[in-house]
Amino acid sequence: MLPRLRQFDRVAVDTEADSLHCYFEKLCLIQLTFDSEDMLVDPLAPLDLQPLCTALAEREIVLQGMDFDLRLLRRSFDLPVGEVFDTVIAARMLGLGEFSLAALVQQYFDVTLAKGSQKANWARRPLPATMEAYAKNDTRYLLPLAAKMEEQMRALGRMEWFRQSCQRALEQTLVSRERDPDDAWRIGGSGTLPPQTGAVLRAIWQWRDREAQQADRPAFHILQNSAMIEAAKQFVAGQTPDFRHLSERRRRGFVEAARDAKVEARLVPVDDGASEDGHRRRYEVRLEMDGVLLGRHSAPPPVRGEALREYRASV
Repeated sequence: MLPRLRQFDRVAVDTEADSLHCYFEKLCLIQLTFDSEDMLVDPLAPLDLQPLCTALAEREIVLQGMDFDLRLLRRSFDLPVGEVFDTVIAARMLGLGEFSLAALVQQYFDVTLAKGSQKANWARRPLPATMEAYAKNDTRYLLPLAAKMEEQMRALGRMEWFRQSCQRALEQTLVSRERDPDDAWRIGGSGTLPPQTGAVLRAIWQWRDREAQQADRPAFHILQNSAMIEAAKQFVAGQTPDFRHLSERRRRGFVEAARDAKVEARLVPVDDGASEDGHRRRYEVRLEMDGVLLGRHSAPPPVRGEALREYRASV
């Protein structure tokens, strides 16, 4: 394939991973289209793909949303990329209302792409014929789509703007994304929870993350986000939720994690100056878990000793 690839300056590229089936995501498939032919490369096979990466680095790569694919290729093969054409960025430049590949192919070619393999396990071997066809469709239309969009942008005088936008997006893929362990537990719906409930949720989330890593399964396979939020509320209310799909070991660890969640309250003077008599100041109770701020509440000044303990219990 490589001698043929080197004859062309532009190649369409897409990738598939197994993030919906494993905790530790890996690259499972590389799709390529050039010379009017769609090809699938298997990165799970015992092949040296460095020559392919070298060839791709020397060409303009056409992608549908570059961020995920380029990060995955760079993490897997340290692929350096020089020039990209992102059809999502082009769609925005042209003022289109929908950016998905299916919507663009429908609009430009009046073709309806088949669905059904978005959530499939791409680590399966051999790949079923339906999954192969789905994968090839991801790059089949990218080159003619890029040609049509480029023509439209040139007519509008937006090509330079487009190139600059693609370059900025390419540079962003070089910035590593490190998950902040103090914020990763803040899932959708957690922002409105009371501090005590948030502390329990944080403990449950950390338990789930450890279990998912150990089993190499996505975290939602262990426990859904919505179930964790409801479980945190039940624990704070004095109830013990029972998820029967969990093994006895996991059920025990889940309960222990929730019950071990502790919230510490500290009385902190707010530095906004003293009142006229020079003695009364405004205070707040800050609730923390393992040094992480969960919330803060205004406190009537001053509260000390037993009063602080009572106030802490009330919030």
